[in-house]
Amino acid sequence: MTNVNKDALVHAVCAKTDLSKKDVEATIEAMVDVVTDELRKGNKVTLTGFGTFRVSDRAAREGINPQTKAKITIPAMTVPKFTAGKSLKEAVK
Repeated sequence: MTNVNKDALVHAVCAKTDLSKKDVEATIEAMVDVVTDELRKGNKVTLTGFGTFRVSDRAAREGINPQTKAKITIPAMTVPKFTAGKSLKEAVK
């Protein structure tokens, strides 16, 4: 199993679409920027068949520092979540 980073993704998309590397990089950057901006606004981004990006509120909780075993309070925060769509789930099975 190999890790596909952004550069490998760009090359794979270039090979499938015959677009230039520069165009593919710009498109991927734009997609990431738009998804990030929409999540920052609290919106949900759905790519039908692929999946849904959304934000979720995580409540404050108590944790333990593994080095000192002291109890610490982990603050509440908003985190991004991704849920795979039906087509993606079926393709990975």
